[in-house]
Formats: sequence, C-alpha cells, structure tokens
Amino acid sequence: MLSPSPTRVRYRVVAVTAVMAVLLYLDRFCISFAEVFIKEDLGLTDTQIGWMLSAFFWTYALGQVPSGWLTDRFGPRAMLTAYVLSWSLLTGLTGAAAGFGMLLVLRFGFGLAQAGAYPTGASLVGKWMPVSARATANSLVSVGGRIGGWLALFASGPLIVWLTPMSTPATLQPSDLLDVPRFCHALYMPDEESPAAAVNAKLMNALSPDMRLQVADGAAMHSAAEQGRAGDAATIRSAAQGRVNAAQLTDELNGILSSAGFFAGADVEPLPLEREAQRLLAQSPNELDARQAQRLNRLILEAAHRDSLRKLYGAGWRPMMFVYGSLGLLVGPLVWWTSRNRPADHSGVNDAERRLIEDQPPATPGRRTGNEESELARPAARSAADPAPASASAGQGRGGGRAQSPLGRLLASRSLWLLSASQLFTNVGWVFIMTWAPRYFQTVHQLPVEERALLVSIPPLVGWFGTVLGGMWTDRLLRTMGLRWSRALPIGLSRLLAAAAYLAFLFEPSPWIAVLLFSLVAFLTDWSQGTVWAFCQDTGGRYVASVLGWTNMWGNIGAAVTPPLLIWIVGASQNWAAAFVACAAAFMLAGVTGLVIDATIPVAAGEEQGRGGDLIRS
Repeated sequence: MLSPSPTRVRYRVVAVTAVMAVLLYLDRFCISFAEVFIKEDLGLTDTQIGWMLSAFFWTYALGQVPSGWLTDRFGPRAMLTAYVLSWSLLTGLTGAAAGFGMLLVLRFGFGLAQAGAYPTGASLVGKWMPVSARATANSLVSVGGRIGGWLALFASGPLIVWLTPMSTPATLQPSDLLDVPRFCHALYMPDEESPAAAVNAKLMNALSPDMRLQVADGAAMHSAAEQGRAGDAATIRSAAQGRVNAAQLTDELNGILSSAGFFAGADVEPLPLEREAQRLLAQSPNELDARQAQRLNRLILEAAHRDSLRKLYGAGWRPMMFVYGSLGLLVGPLVWWTSRNRPADHSGVNDAERRLIEDQPPATPGRRTGNEESELARPAARSAADPAPASASAGQGRGGGRAQSPLGRLLASRSLWLLSASQLFTNVGWVFIMTWAPRYFQTVHQLPVEERALLVSIPPLVGWFGTVLGGMWTDRLLRTMGLRWSRALPIGLSRLLAAAAYLAFLFEPSPWIAVLLFSLVAFLTDWSQGTVWAFCQDTGGRYVASVLGWTNMWGNIGAAVTPPLLIWIVGASQNWAAAFVACAAAFMLAGVTGLVIDATIPVAAGEEQGRGGDLIRS
C-alpha cells in the first residue's frame, strides 16, 4: 500500500507570511514618498523630517529582541496577528497627525508594532519548512516585503494624485507661500536659462504696480540672505512678512490662476509638469471649465516654484494613510485563520507532511567526522521520541513550553556580532533607496510626482529577482560548498559589489542611469536576504525568533541613524556626492564583516541539539 502524499499546508503558511510582508513594507515606506507633502502640510524642517523617518527605525530596532522573545514565549500565530493589527491602526492614525510631536509619537509606536513581524515570520518558516528549503522559502517572504516596498513607491504617488480630486480648491492661501523671499526673487530676477523664466516674466508683468514694488523688496531681501548679509533664512522670511503683503500677493495670483489660457504652451514647455497638467494643457482653453483652468494654472505655478509653494497634491497624503491602514483589517484575520504555532497543531497537516518538515540538514560534501555514524543516528532517535523538531517545539510558550531569554548566548556569539555589523552597515546604504531616492530625483533631476513614482519603484522591483535567485543559489551552495560558505559568500560578495554601484554615482548619472545603479544595489542587497534568515535558523536553535530579532535590531539601528546622517551630509549645499560615498563605504564594511561569519557554530544550541552542527561544518 502506497504511503499518502504530504499535504501542502506549509505552502499556504509561507504564502500568508509573504502577504504579511507585503503589507509590512507597504505601510512602512509609503511615508517616504509622502514626506515632501507632510513637510509642507505640517510646516516641518528638513531636520524634523529626518528625525521622523529615523523614529520608526529606533523603536523597530530596539523592539526586535523583546518581540522575538514574545513570539518564542506565546507562539507566532497570536503575536503575528497582533502585530499586523497594531501597525495598521497606527498607519491610519498617521493620517490624522496634527504636528511634529504627534507624528513622532505615532512613528515610534509604528516601529514598535512592526518590530516583531520578521522575527515571527522567520519563526513560522523555521517551524513549517524543512532545512533544505528554508532559504528559498525565506526568499519568497522577503520578496513579499520587496513587493510591498515597490508598491509603496510605485502606487503612493498616483494614489495621492487620485485622492486629490478636481473638487479640491486650487486657490492659493497666504500660508501656501512657503518661502516668500525666494518666490519674489524668482519672479523679479528670473534666471534667463531657467525653465521657469517665461512663466515668471509673464506673472510679474500681470501683477499690479504696487505688488511689483513689494516683490522687488522681497527679492532684494533674498539676495542679501544669499550673500550672507541679512541673517539666516528663518530671519529673512520673518522680516519679509512686513515688506511683502502675502494676502495681497496671493489674491492677485488667484486672479491670474483663474484666467483660462493665461500660460501658452511655449511658456511651459521646458517645465517638468505633472501628468495631469500635461493632459489639461493638451486641451483647448475653451474646453476647460473654471476649476480645470485654475487647477492647470496652479500646477504650472508649482512646477515653476517647487521649493517655495505648497503642493496642491498635499491634500492626498492623509487619505492615502487611511487607505493603507485599512488593509490590515484583512491581513490580520488571514494570518490567524491560516497559521498555527507548529505543524502538529494544524488539523490539515498529515503525518507525511510533518515528517517532511522535520527533515535534517545535509552533511557537507567530502567532510567526514570520526563519530559520523552516531551523530547521524541521533536525529532519528530524537524524532521517534519527540516528533516535533527542537526549533519548532522549544521556546513556544503556549505552543510547547516556556521560553527563557537567550541574551547571554547572543552576546557571546562572534559570528552573530559580525552578521549584526554587516546588517547595520547594509541598511545605511540600502535605506537610501527606500527613503531618500524620491527626494534625490525631485531635487537633482526635478521630476514630477508620477514620473518620480515610476523611477523610484523600479529598484525594489528588480530586487525581487535578486531575492529569489539568491535564495536558490544559497540552497545550491549548501549542497556544493557546505554550510559556512553558503551563508558567508552571498552576504559578503553582494555588499562589496553594491559599494561599487554607489561609487558610480560620482559620475553624475542621468535619471535612468541612476535608476539602473539603484536597481543594481537593490538586486545585490536582496540577493542575500534569504541567506541572512537561513543563518539565523541554522544557528538559533530554540531561539530562532530572538536571533533574527537581534540581527534585525542592529540592522535597523543602521537604518535609524541614516536619515539624520544624510540630512547632515547633503546639507544646504545639496552635496549628494558625499552621501553616495558614505553609502559605498557602509557597503564595503558590510561586505568585509559578512565574509567572515560562520553558520556552523550554534548561537543557542539547546541540550537536545547535541553536536549536530558538526555534521555540516566546513
């Protein structure tokens, strides 16, 4: 009689874990695209924006080990469901933020809520997949995260535009003039080589004589500030309030914005217009109603004054956060319904699938130990006495016993410290793509919203392929080179090559070449994501979630320091070359530390693990 085929519940668990990862990164990085609108809406400085982006990573980093321990204690099913629902609530509440303080508190809480997601996901994969397939399964979950990151960058721009309907008022308010002296300078003293020269000249001629005099005063104040004769920018803007009547200026500008056909096609052709403006401009002025004409002129004005006018599309970032937050109401219950703390707890898992999941790692080719026969016999004896593997049954709390804090073991592991350092430096370089690439394309290349969204979404998309191919390559290396080098080589080499890609930015690439370089960095970084998870599962024993939480903690400390660091490096002079050199240096350090890790040395080997790691040491 033929034995029944293994059921396939493990694939559903991995699939739902990947869906969780999609939402994880979607909610995490949607704010990277919205930050320019948040800055204008709440009146924040660049420094405050840097700390807003950093706040998430601090609590995310510091919450890794505690949340991993909670997962080991109470089981991944309940904790992952709780994490999803918690961060989704905080995502929605971010859309209601009224100021910097509230935004900072929400971001701190959001980081804490997301901290346990990947350690818990790794725990599920470790319990539900055999060792021989873990790296590939980990890579699929990591791909889910990259899909979410891609969606956050690709969909957020068009969604913000869509959530700013035609009914949104396009009239200017005095508060919409973010930098009055700069605005006046651009109007009164237009750079003839600037794409906005024709638009500014036409606007200046349409203003009243009195307003032109005020604009001249504001322009003179800006020039004095540029030459360092009149104090800092904040002082200049404050003084301009008494020299330029912002209410009168916006009233006159609103009269101009209401004029259909005020700007001719030749006037705006050099400007990087939003796609909506291009569509409206393609129509005859007689075909536009009053709202369309005003909206078109407002978008043209914004394209000419990107740094000194509040964006019309800023009205869309709050509802975008509400939309993303609501998705957790679907994913959280899906996690609860699909997963269990271990395969033995799931009624849909048959004995064949359970035995398949309990498979042991293969021996290193060509390596034999003096007591190999007795070592190989131990897993079988243990399986007969205790059907659940140690990594699946120990440390689960309600799923199978009490978990104790493994902090002492974590601190004593040299390889774990090296991997943690590699993750820290990796995130310094990688987080640029996910948080600062939108600003880079806006500042350096002055791209409109939807084009910017397209370009910044491509690197995470390319990263998918690196994640999947890297996971399969890691599993292949395990069979050909052994455990140690199947983990060290993918991590070390990928980081060193990513450093070279960042150095290529010193040649001031075009937008599409920049996308190519960012994509190469993303591909190489994601190439070893499954490898990192596999290392933690190889060495973590009963504390897989805590071990992965430890490495994630250090990686996200790197991510936490990066936004304020880049603000300081780029500075008011917009020194992007220095930022790219810093990212390249970080990846070099990540590569060197990654090459010397050793996955054959357990971090937290329990008594029941014995010396099984010796079988695959090379």
